[in-house]
Amino acid sequence: MNWNTLKKDMVLIKKIAKRVKADFSDHRSLCDIEMDITATHNNGCKLRLNELLKADDFNFAHDIVGISNHIDRNNGKLKNCFLPRYSL
Repeated sequence: MNWNTLKKDMVLIKKIAKRVKADFSDHRSLCDIEMDITATHNNGCKLRLNELLKADDFNFAHDIVGISNHIDRNNGKLKNCFLPRYSL
């Protein structure tokens, strides 16, 4: 699995994770949320991170919950044909 992330992308991923914790009652740790987003972004489904961060609550939740529910934590790829709305 590829964990190499550009600094500018990591800054956005951290902001996205903080928004998840602030806006939704997500039981996962900030680190777990960051790892899901990073794994998705670096392993086959590039995300438009800046646009995801600015998305309305409905579309933001769709992508974050979808990633959490469909990520294969062994390889970082999304399963079950899920495609985030803010993917490239």
